[in-house]
Amino acid sequence: MTTTDLVRTADHTADHTADHTADHTADRAATPDTGPAVPDQGTREQPTGTQQTVLDHIGGTSGMVYSTLPVVIFAAVVPFATLTVAIGAAIALALALGVYRMWRGEQFMGAMGGVFGVAVAGGVSAWTGSANDFFLIGIWASLVGAIVTLVSLLVRRPLTGVIWNAVHGGTHAWREDRATLRVHDLATLAVCAVFAGRFIVRQGLYLADSTTGLAIADTVTGFPLTALAAVVVFWAFRRSTRRLIKNTEDTGVARS
Repeated sequence: MTTTDLVRTADHTADHTADHTADHTADRAATPDTGPAVPDQGTREQPTGTQQTVLDHIGGTSGMVYSTLPVVIFAAVVPFATLTVAIGAAIALALALGVYRMWRGEQFMGAMGGVFGVAVAGGVSAWTGSANDFFLIGIWASLVGAIVTLVSLLVRRPLTGVIWNAVHGGTHAWREDRATLRVHDLATLAVCAVFAGRFIVRQGLYLADSTTGLAIADTVTGFPLTALAAVVVFWAFRRSTRRLIKNTEDTGVARS
């Protein structure tokens, strides 16, 4: 999952949560006070934590399995068969999972995106003749992600804040609000740490010529770390939306 995908997921989740909260608050304000408040039984029966909300939006545990299985199959087959067979097995499994996800009703790009990624990784590996190069694109993509996010922090334009502002019309003075700038510093730093951690671990295993280690690292530093970073980005997007959009809307309604 790229930085853009991550923040897009966080933005969708944060906007949905903020809209729900704002609507609930407005409904309560519009309802006459008729006595002691009665707890919302439906809401209380179905609590949803921030972590679970983000996990659901980035595919949940099934998404982790879908993204991991082709890599596991590649690493399991390559010691006992030719590189071509191992690549073919990984692509075939990714394709089967993609078709299954479409059959379950998922969008084409979401379901088949993994097939494209595995095919490109397999193509690089087949071209170089090295099983370790199956992981090469992911390694260098992590380095690029770490550099981009770090530079955005150094120039005081944290990437998550830039993207949040862009998807909300690009008109908000988010950098002038110290609290908003601070939360995006933290969110971008979290994303940077994930990218840097992935690169350091995987590059070390790549230089050690450990295909099995690369497969394990791809699994451990993939979906779980993405989910953790997504929680932080979700928090930053939600805080930004509340401070710069919802507060402005509430003020406008109060003045009218």
